[in-house]
Amino acid sequence: MTKIKELVEFDKNISDQCFVIGTDEAGRGPGAGPVFAAAVCFKNIPDIFYEKLSLLNDSKKLSHKHREELFDIIKEYALFSVQQASVLDIEKKNILNASLDTMKKACEDVAEQLKSNKIKILVDGNKKIKSYNVLQTTVVKGDSKSAAIAAASILAKVARDRFMEELDREFPQYGWKKNKGYLTAEHVAAIKQFGITKWHRKKFLRNILEEGEKQLSLL
Repeated sequence: MTKIKELVEFDKNISDQCFVIGTDEAGRGPGAGPVFAAAVCFKNIPDIFYEKLSLLNDSKKLSHKHREELFDIIKEYALFSVQQASVLDIEKKNILNASLDTMKKACEDVAEQLKSNKIKILVDGNKKIKSYNVLQTTVVKGDSKSAAIAAASILAKVARDRFMEELDREFPQYGWKKNKGYLTAEHVAAIKQFGITKWHRKKFLRNILEEGEKQLSLL
């Protein structure tokens, strides 16, 4: 069985006659930028679906080129929603809660598009969405098991990457076009040289900022 058929079969086997909505996030680990989450439901799967989405897989296992190609194809065949939590939300709620809340918004949007109460949410990872009274199943490494989660991982990843590339035009010194806000050596060096922006997550950077303050106090 090809990978795409395995992913679709997983969703069919777990659905219990419900519409499956898969959800995943992108950007929990970086030191800058929002966290994005997407939700996807393949309400109908025509035969051509398997050909068009033959490359579907965990976004981390795909090349940039293939993610970009699949981004538009997924939107053509799915009900979907892409949401984001701001840096302020992340600072207030912590990254886990901000991510889960953003997944919830995306799932609610797709559920509204479905106009059905017969839904099951597949959440990538081992944490269910809080305060969400809908049937949920967590799927560890779900982006490599479920078609809906894999598609959501691609939408979230591509949307966030594009967002960070746009920010890079305003703040080129941090290398966000390449590092997407992750704390690479280049990014950390830029923070120490130029300071932080409103897009940086201060709580993530506490150690780096404290180290900078200690260095300044020695001058």
